[in-house]
Amino acid sequence: MKELIKKLTEPYGPSGSEEQIRAIIRAEVEALADEVRTDALGNLIVIKHGSTGGKRVMLSAHMDEIGLIISYVDEHGFLRAQPIGGVSPMTLVGGRVQFADGQTGVIAPEKADEFRKDPDLSKLYIDIGATGRDQAQARLGQAAGFVRPFVDLGQRVVAKAMDDRIACAVLVETLRQMQSSPHDVYFVFTVQEEVGLRGARTSAYGLDPEIGIAVDVTGAGDTPEAHTLAMKLGAGPCIKIMDGGMLSHPGLKDLMIQTAQANGIPYQLEVLPRGTTDATAIQLARGGVAAGCISIACRYIHTPSEMVDIDDVTNAVKLLLAILSGPIEL
Repeated sequence: MKELIKKLTEPYGPSGSEEQIRAIIRAEVEALADEVRTDALGNLIVIKHGSTGGKRVMLSAHMDEIGLIISYVDEHGFLRAQPIGGVSPMTLVGGRVQFADGQTGVIAPEKADEFRKDPDLSKLYIDIGATGRDQAQARLGQAAGFVRPFVDLGQRVVAKAMDDRIACAVLVETLRQMQSSPHDVYFVFTVQEEVGLRGARTSAYGLDPEIGIAVDVTGAGDTPEAHTLAMKLGAGPCIKIMDGGMLSHPGLKDLMIQTAQANGIPYQLEVLPRGTTDATAIQLARGGVAAGCISIACRYIHTPSEMVDIDDVTNAVKLLLAILSGPIEL
């Protein structure tokens, strides 16, 4: 599982530029599925047909990650950028970015003292080693992803883009282990979640599922002076009750809890005051979908060093497999 997480978290893939990570995921799942296709927006849709009498179940994990897009190149070849998704300037100084072709740049502040007083993206520039505008002008309008290697700490693992490649790993592993299901299961690896749940919105409309389960990360409240959140690393996958965009379908939420209890799978309940997931878009598709979310507690979300507990990841796979193995009656 750790090798899969490393393979999925390290590649480039800011919102709107998911081609590389989509190809990697496709290679992992193609031999396991009955049908694999990419839709007009770029969502990777992987279908595993079930026996008769089941439901149409959509599982969603987004492939994209936060990043930067180059908005200006000065006469010396230094780049200025705008955010793609929720980027915190405080986490960027001294970090590196990478473009789709592999070129790397270093992020630095104009004036360190001023930046510390007022950390704003407009006070940062990216240095790609250019000696003038002519060498850097081609980067205008290009997206850059953050660079940070996967690190195995034993029980915990750290990487950039755990949000939400860790959920992509959960879906891939679920597909690998799923022997059979009565349901038609749509494993959907969505695009552009970080900029407005766009891939989930279009794919849910096209697939018209009866049940929708997003898998994503959620904030952890177990670090010093953290926000007062009940979720923590190592206590099991989180079953979402509510977040800033949706209330989970009560029947689906109860089914998740009952399934976890029946199978001895540790779990947590999640109430997240801000932020949301693909489940919000799925829930509102067409005439409405019974939707919920399984979350992985994560420290340092939207930084280049996001941390999760490996047992939470493997137990999320177990919970999905248990839900998909039997009837879903809400």
